[in-house]
Amino acid sequence: MRMTMIAAGLLAASPAIAGDVPVLTVYTYDSFVADWGPGPAIESAFEADCDCDLKFTAAGDGAALLARIRLEGSRSDADIVLGLDTNLIAAATETGLFAPHRQSPSDLALPTDWDDPVFLPYDWGYFAFIHNRDLADVPGDFTSLGESDTTIIIQDPRSSTPGLGLLLWVKAAYGDKAPEIWESLADNIVTVTPGWSEAYGLFLEGEADMVLSYTTSPAYHLIAENDDSKTASLFAEGHYMQIEVAGKLAGSDQPELADRFLAFMLTDGFQSHIPTLNWMYPAVMPEGGLPDGFETLIEPGQALLFDPVEARDLRLQALDEWRTALSR
Repeated sequence: MRMTMIAAGLLAASPAIAGDVPVLTVYTYDSFVADWGPGPAIESAFEADCDCDLKFTAAGDGAALLARIRLEGSRSDADIVLGLDTNLIAAATETGLFAPHRQSPSDLALPTDWDDPVFLPYDWGYFAFIHNRDLADVPGDFTSLGESDTTIIIQDPRSSTPGLGLLLWVKAAYGDKAPEIWESLADNIVTVTPGWSEAYGLFLEGEADMVLSYTTSPAYHLIAENDDSKTASLFAEGHYMQIEVAGKLAGSDQPELADRFLAFMLTDGFQSHIPTLNWMYPAVMPEGGLPDGFETLIEPGQALLFDPVEARDLRLQALDEWRTALSR
């Protein structure tokens, strides 16, 4: 009876004990927290060291994250937002909802310098159109794509960072002639999806010849599926770069734990999962380097990238050009 009473007492205390464990809430995009994404492995790695509960919350695709944070404002449950990129960080900083980080990374493996005081990078890559290797007459630039019968699936730039990246890719390559490019591409577009996962899934189901994704996407098929049937089209204009970032909310009720997560994000415990679970280039090179298969990926001849302020200033114009072309 005494042992039963002790056991009952312990069980009754369990919720209180569990409630004492701090919870760190991270808003991120859908594919990051999928069973096949890096979220579960990163959650296990961080929790093994933090004595906390790391809670990932999926909030649509990357650009939808900023919209949700703006809507929730200082009432947000998020401590960290992971999944914005350089095209959004100027607008995100202007909200006043993010706090400066405390990191001084010196070993970043980015193809550009990084000194943003609010956001830290965790991976990067190049946007590209993915297709099956047996596709005939693969377009090698936006002009030939628009003139062809090749069908494509893209993402909505209002909710998706790849979708916004495509707008700025066209803008960076063609400047004032971007509206003409969009007019020629309108007939090629089969559908526009809210996010990357939906678009890539439709492509794999055979709904279009090509899909907007990343130069690293074929590595997934090669390494995870032993399938070399997918590749990326190398565009003559160059390829637009994406650097994905995370930032701490100023209203976080776990600021020290949030800082600890951002520091962890730049360690091997996080970065080693990026190449083969998020299928991007890591912001810090893992101890073992890149896995076999990454050497087979295309290498853009020119890297295109607007700085964050330029991207913010061009966003509405590029969005209007895209929307006008697709509405005709």
